[in-house]
Amino acid sequence: MREEAKHAEYGFEQSLSGATRHGFWLLWSAVLLLKLVVAARLPLFVDEAFYWQEGHHLAAAYSDLPGLTAWLARLGVMLGGEHAFALRAPFLFIAALVPLLVVRIASREFGERYGWQAGCFALLLPLAGTLGLLALPDAVLALATLLCVDAGARLLRDVGAAAALELALGLALGALSHYRFIAVIGVGFVALLLLPDGRRALRDVRVWTAIALGASAWVPLMAWNLDNADAGLRFQLVDRHPWAFHADGILFLGIQALMVTPLLFAALVMAGWHGRRGALPATRYFAYLGGLVVLGFFALGFFADTERVSFHWPLPGYLALLPLLPAALSRWPRPLRIATWALAGCGLIAMLGFYAAMSVPQVRERSAANKFYQPNFAGWDDLAESVRRRLERMPPDTRVLADSFKVGAELGFALNDPDIPVLDHPINHKHGRAPQLRLWNLQHEGGRDWARTPTLLVVGITEVSYKDQLHRYHALCDMVGPLPPPQVLNIDHGRQRFALFPLHADRKGECTAPAMAWIDVPAGGAAVAREFDVKGWAFKDGVGLARIDVLLDGKIVASAQYGRPYEGLQRDWPESNDPQHPNVGFSAHVDLRKNDIAAGRHWLGLRLHGRDGSVEDWAEQPIDIGR
Repeated sequence: MREEAKHAEYGFEQSLSGATRHGFWLLWSAVLLLKLVVAARLPLFVDEAFYWQEGHHLAAAYSDLPGLTAWLARLGVMLGGEHAFALRAPFLFIAALVPLLVVRIASREFGERYGWQAGCFALLLPLAGTLGLLALPDAVLALATLLCVDAGARLLRDVGAAAALELALGLALGALSHYRFIAVIGVGFVALLLLPDGRRALRDVRVWTAIALGASAWVPLMAWNLDNADAGLRFQLVDRHPWAFHADGILFLGIQALMVTPLLFAALVMAGWHGRRGALPATRYFAYLGGLVVLGFFALGFFADTERVSFHWPLPGYLALLPLLPAALSRWPRPLRIATWALAGCGLIAMLGFYAAMSVPQVRERSAANKFYQPNFAGWDDLAESVRRRLERMPPDTRVLADSFKVGAELGFALNDPDIPVLDHPINHKHGRAPQLRLWNLQHEGGRDWARTPTLLVVGITEVSYKDQLHRYHALCDMVGPLPPPQVLNIDHGRQRFALFPLHADRKGECTAPAMAWIDVPAGGAAVAREFDVKGWAFKDGVGLARIDVLLDGKIVASAQYGRPYEGLQRDWPESNDPQHPNVGFSAHVDLRKNDIAAGRHWLGLRLHGRDGSVEDWAEQPIDIGR
């Protein structure tokens, strides 16, 4: 009877394992298919464009990253052509390997059924499930982390050549992917030191040979820094971080719970907490490695950069904890387990849905008034088409000049020109790209680097905050001389704005800048009747404004009275030289009672007519018109 019971139990386990295996492969295929569809439609993200540019200037390392991301980007377009999907293809392939490696690790250590479950969670974990959608270093960083995790667990059992080689491969891939991999190396070493079997493994020469091979992969990056006054290290470790305590770090808990999904986040935390006292060395190893990585980034959040996206930094820690997750969840009540699976699935769908929404221009346009609007995905195709049309009306030898690395990289990809020169810009330094542009001889020095060749200057207006835009215009005048009337391109109601300036060598006079404006009444998002007043201010440095039209959904609905006194603007912008200061206020009365305009959401804007003949449409703001 006991034998029959054992066979029945074994058969039940095999049945469960088989069902979980089928579920994993269905989920893996579905997620991969969705990612392929979204990746084929999603506009190129700014960082992807710069990695494409780096791939067309092949080097061992770069100012912002080690070389592997750029090499993979170049491989993608070499094999598939110069389009976004081909650029992303190598990263999608690497990301598809991540859940398979999680299955391998968890199956070997905790059994096949737990292995397939861990692999499913590697797909559902939103931060991991969306890897590869963008051509970013995170996919390789995740793979390198799991190779090291797998190798470390194998070394705890027995030191062998295969495990040592896997460790060397993981360390090398991590070194070639990102500076952040240093955290995985440091914490992994500490985790091995905390375990008797780990200390035994570290006494083996084969392990140190693997570590030496992995360390050699950092040589190109170190050589780049030695040749360039440690510019990359300073940016990653010093310049981008305030290194002063700020309480914002506590937001880490809420952000991570949201990005991981709350129940899954709690389960991973619990898995790490209980795993630190597990019976198996591998259990404690996963718990130490994953838990210390997550805790380390939590502590770092109180001192580090808060301006750039960092919610994905702890992903290596979650990947190390995934093999422990199924056993931890097995202790939860069944309804809570089901809720964890369901919420994780909803989180993945939400993340994929966000990227899918960003691939639809109409959705981006409707979200223009939303604080979650993502300008880095928006407007680049429209800008490239406007640049092409403008170049057709200019001399054949006209050069394109970008005002920032973002504009230069995105235009370079669209125009298949990786050598578009770029002016000095604060965001070039903020994102660590200025040293690389100088090495490529693509940093244009403005007047000191001027030729008589006609030039089309392309400016990303909204790349600087509104309060700094006038200062940026004057900086452009200092670099390239007086600016001619611009062709202004408003994307998504002006949330993303560009200006095209056809420049010629002989330009003299005072700095003439694009117009600046603001609507005080009605406020953005306000509900208004079918008859309402519009009030605000506007000015244009160098020449001033001749008149202002009020627009509704791009059509003129009123002409404003311009020239009313409006004190105080020159206190905020003391460099402003509009000759009409302080009489730069305007007011208009809009009467829609006889119009057939439907009630509901509409977009209110301005058309600014300069005294130099320029015409600029200002960014629009939403209003809700009543019946």
